Amino acid sequence: MRFLTTAAMLAVAFAAPADAQELSGTLKKIKDTGAITLGVRDAAPPFSYIDDHQKTVGYAIDICMKIVDEIKAELKLDKLEVNESVVTSSNRIPLMANGTIDLECGSTTNNAERQKQVSFTNTHFLTASRFVSKKALKLDQIDDLKGKAVVSVSGSTNLVQLNKANAARSLGITVMNAKDTPEAFLMVETDRAQAFVMDDIQLAAMIASAKEPSIYAISSGAFSDPEPYGIMLRKDDAPFKTVVDRATAKLYKSAEIEKIYDKWFMEPVPPRGLNFHVPMPASMKKSFASPSDNPDPASYGG
Repeated sequence: MRFLTTAAMLAVAFAAPADAQELSGTLKKIKDTGAITLGVRDAAPPFSYIDDHQKTVGYAIDICMKIVDEIKAELKLDKLEVNESVVTSSNRIPLMANGTIDLECGSTTNNAERQKQVSFTNTHFLTASRFVSKKALKLDQIDDLKGKAVVSVSGSTNLVQLNKANAARSLGITVMNAKDTPEAFLMVETDRAQAFVMDDIQLAAMIASAKEPSIYAISSGAFSDPEPYGIMLRKDDAPFKTVVDRATAKLYKSAEIEKIYDKWFMEPVPPRGLNFHVPMPASMKKSFASPSDNPDPASYGG
């Protein structure tokens, strides 16, 4: 009896502080500070942007808030302060690596090269890299861009793809850099560039919000197969990634993800009531049924 009592006491003694002892990395940081910092975009509708009430909203923001709920439950916190830090294509990875942000909630492509620097949770969107131009120019295939001035966003995968295609096909394109998506689209709008290369869903968003949507067209020709977007987090932080992956897998396998998707892609969104009319493709439904952080487009049937 004495042995059993001693064993039970030892079990309690060692078990009680286990959670505290095991906490490390981002989970420990969040537990110690009572706060989490989300990296958000101020102009990437409908994923992450500022609405007319100066509030950050969007598809990726809704997903990140589900992750925040899971983290709060995991750490048994009564409350968890959510801070935001606006990031760009150029600084999002450095700000993740140096600890400024804990989750990046936007439209960041998950690829093998980036996975050398950061981690991603399960894919939340699939998109291909194309270009937008004015219909009057009759540009539709990549070779149509020969000798043209073409813009893309600094630090984006799209800019890399544009430069690669330009060199491989000897197109003689004048490649121009913009700091963000709105600036790049403005360059096409004002004829400083003939085309703008970006993920097709972001191009659809820019056209929907343009002064004259009917004068623009998205190319049939693509610079890539459909590629995955993922919520970004720090590399080599397995405990945190486990919680984040659990949160997203739970959401993506539920009926709630379709409601969140339709809210941002099939219904009018603030501040101007724009509707992007982009139904969830079969490849995304398949991805949600078996959540994965695989960066290979071929793994999604694209």
